Amino acid sequence: TFHVDGTHGSAVAGLSSCRAQSRVATPRPVWNPDEKQMMNFFDQWQEIPDSQVYDNGFKIQWEHFIRHVVENEPYKWTLPEGAKGVQLVEAALESWQDRRWIDVPALQI
Repeated sequence: TFHVDGTHGSAVAGLSSCRAQSRVATPRPVWNPDEKQMMNFFDQWQEIPDSQVYDNGFKIQWEHFIRHVVENEPYKWTLPEGAKGVQLVEAALESWQDRRWIDVPALQI
C-alpha cells in the first residue's frame, strides 16, 4: 500500500483499489475536547475507478518463463535482476530507518 500526500490532495493505493481526497474536499473539523468527533473521515475518501483491467501478475510471469523454456524466448527476470530487487528493498529499509536518502550502487556480480 502506498500513501501519498501532495499539495493538492492525498491518495492511498493498494493492489486492488485506490482512494483519493482532493485538498478542497478535505474536511476542516473544529476540535472540541468536550464533544465526541462525529465525522467519519474514512467515508469522505473517493474510490478511484479502474481505468484498465489487469491480469494476474504471477500468471503472466509464469507464461513468460514457460515461453522462455519451451520456445527459447528472452526472459528478463533473471537471478541478477532478483538480486537488484533485494538490493533495492534493503536500501529502502535503510533509508526509512535512517530517515535519509540512500544511494543504490551498481550491483557487482
